[in-house]
Amino acid sequence: MKAISYARYGGPEVLEYGEVPDPRVGPDSVLVEVRAAGVNPVDWKCREGHLDALLQPVFPVVPGWDVSGVVVEPGAAVTEFAAGDEVIGYVREDFLSRGTFAQYVAAPVRTLARKPRNLSFAEAAGLPLTGLTAFQVLRALGVARGETLLVHAAAGGVGSVAVQLGRHLGARVIGTASERNHDYVRSLGGEPVSYGEGLAERVRGLAPEGVAAVFDTIGGDTLRLSADLLATDGRLASIADPSVVEYGGRYCFVRPDAADLLRLTELVEQDVVGVHLSETLPLERAAEAHRLSQEGRTRGKIVVTVDRD
Repeated sequence: MKAISYARYGGPEVLEYGEVPDPRVGPDSVLVEVRAAGVNPVDWKCREGHLDALLQPVFPVVPGWDVSGVVVEPGAAVTEFAAGDEVIGYVREDFLSRGTFAQYVAAPVRTLARKPRNLSFAEAAGLPLTGLTAFQVLRALGVARGETLLVHAAAGGVGSVAVQLGRHLGARVIGTASERNHDYVRSLGGEPVSYGEGLAERVRGLAPEGVAAVFDTIGGDTLRLSADLLATDGRLASIADPSVVEYGGRYCFVRPDAADLLRLTELVEQDVVGVHLSETLPLERAAEAHRLSQEGRTRGKIVVTVDRD
């Protein structure tokens, strides 16, 4: 099959488009014909070796964890899906090798849910990782109706879903974003504030008594500032900086969960959550997609699409 792969860590130039062996389908997996795959910052971080301590690479590595597609063949033990079913998945295993930037992927059932009926394959490919991250972090924070939630990078893939889910939970959501993305954050139901010097004062102007919860997606100085913005008994979670535990917060690493993913599908079909695509590129231009993701200015999601021919 055709796929993107890399045989060593490095920049986007290590990504190659060409033939790789077809995936084998285990008893608890299904073979998915990939229609689109989401691009996430973790993809280029894996490609550069930043997650080497967490995820052992088995080179050559096919990158990508997000997928939307059609079931071709269910494994011997699979009863949840049948050939022809349209699915989405966060297909992460505990090593790097068999990703979704390919014509086919063998996806464990625990990573899959049915595709939202009201999304295209390209839109659906942008949901799994970002949606699960936002869903699981807000659950960890225990965000409740009437509370104020601060979401960093609110116009990005994870942040934009977190804003929508926070509003659905009945929270007031303040979201940091560049000026050019303020209207977008407002369209999601959030109250935008600009990055940069004076951020703490701008947030305190909106929430003088502090915020009940902070969803950090940036880490470093932003994390330290966030801890100071918490109200009494406020909660802090980060997906970017494990040192959040030093501030009494929680470090969250998203995990595949079929039940959570199905709940997200339902929320999308109820028009609670939407997916905004900033770029859609063909699979063979995956290196360009990685470069765009690495620039860190994406509004919503970048996806690559796979030619069925």
